[in-house]
Amino acid sequence: MPGTDPRVDAYIDALADWQQAICRQVREIAHGVDPELTETVKRKGQPYFVLQGNVCALLAAKDHVNVFLYDGGIVPDPDGIITDGHDNSTARTVAVRRGEAVPREPLAAMLRQITADNRAGGWRRLKREAGSAGTAGPTMRGDR
Repeated sequence: MPGTDPRVDAYIDALADWQQAICRQVREIAHGVDPELTETVKRKGQPYFVLQGNVCALLAAKDHVNVFLYDGGIVPDPDGIITDGHDNSTARTVAVRRGEAVPREPLAAMLRQITADNRAGGWRRLKREAGSAGTAGPTMRGDR
């Protein structure tokens, strides 16, 4: 897979089998939405997927894996996959618990929108522009 980072492999390989499966699926989805997406490790070894800014990150917890979506709260969530961070101004979370399926299509759709937003200058710029225009665009938080 192009754009992979061996440090992300190491992070995933150190997890329990069920967490590895979730992380590998999310990784596959992320790379599938845009071939220019790359991986890196930030903070204390947390895998990030980036393209002209953060797109998403992984963090394994005791009973779930968090997928942090760096969208500034502007990407619609019509399938209701966001589990936390609804009012967060930077990122929201999709928690996938042991035994649950990764919401492949809804997650891919959100990641596609985040990468498109990043290419358009990022969610901060889009929010500023929407605010200065006096109206919220179709992806603003209130239109979810």
